[in-house]
Amino acid sequence: MDLEHPRSDVLADVLGVSLLRNVLYKRIEARAPWGLRVASRQRAVFYLIARGAGRLEVEGEPPVELAVGEAVLLPHGTSHVLRDAPTSEAVDACDGRPCIAPGPRRLGGTGAPTSILTGFFDLGGRPPSLLVDMPRVVALRPTDKAVAPWVSATLQLILTEAAQPGPASPLVLQRLADVLFVQTLRSLATSGHVCKRRGLPALVDESIHRALSLMHQAPARAWTLATLASEVGLSRSSFAARFMERVGEAPLEYLTRWRMTRAAELLRDTDHGLDEIASRVGYVSVPAFSRAFVRLQGERPGAYRRNSRERVRLAANERTT
Repeated sequence: MDLEHPRSDVLADVLGVSLLRNVLYKRIEARAPWGLRVASRQRAVFYLIARGAGRLEVEGEPPVELAVGEAVLLPHGTSHVLRDAPTSEAVDACDGRPCIAPGPRRLGGTGAPTSILTGFFDLGGRPPSLLVDMPRVVALRPTDKAVAPWVSATLQLILTEAAQPGPASPLVLQRLADVLFVQTLRSLATSGHVCKRRGLPALVDESIHRALSLMHQAPARAWTLATLASEVGLSRSSFAARFMERVGEAPLEYLTRWRMTRAAELLRDTDHGLDEIASRVGYVSVPAFSRAFVRLQGERPGAYRRNSRERVRLAANERTT
């Protein structure tokens, strides 16, 4: 029996490259007054209220009031403050405590209790174009009709598993967090009033989705604007304009950026030589590949390999917000 590859579609491929690892999860036990200040990090973060209530504040965005069973996702890891009330003092998330400290993070005073489940996903390198234009803050409320029912169901499963942990609960919670993140992105792709026009909504445009799929399935192929347009049944000019409108960059610019994103994954996760990696992403010349990589990733391939593996090692030791 032929099995379908888990990264056989565009969004799965993007997430497979971009999500370096899920470093979930941490529980926060707080008592009023309490507050937590989190600096900007290159990772997606979510908070789920298991008991009590919370208030998320991001500069330039309206505050998000959260009740039990409600969650909020920050896809870009934007700096933020989470607290029980506008006047409560917030402490820095990185306050010198050991990162591997077991048990929940405790903070605040002696007032009303709040329990929060938080998790984060480290993003490997620069996010692909489809993820760049996501909103900075996404509220997930089971009562909101714009939130897909499977998102609400996953939130409830996380709450239930956290309240009644069993064997391998940390693993179950990690997998549920993965599902929650992917389902939220799928919901954003189809919720025009939530997400900007560019990026994820391109996946519901049949022609553009087809073009993206072709580039993801065969990044080493010598694609041209003409061949891509022909494959999706559009003229060159119509295809170029439509792709730019939906994705936010020209088709061949997207292809080059995706090739370098894929190359970064291969550098990070394999021991393949530069010549093989260059060939896999459509380059016959290692120097040409290296120049493109430096332009889009900001460092030479060898340096990226060394630095990314060090980042993976450090992230594996981090267990707190």
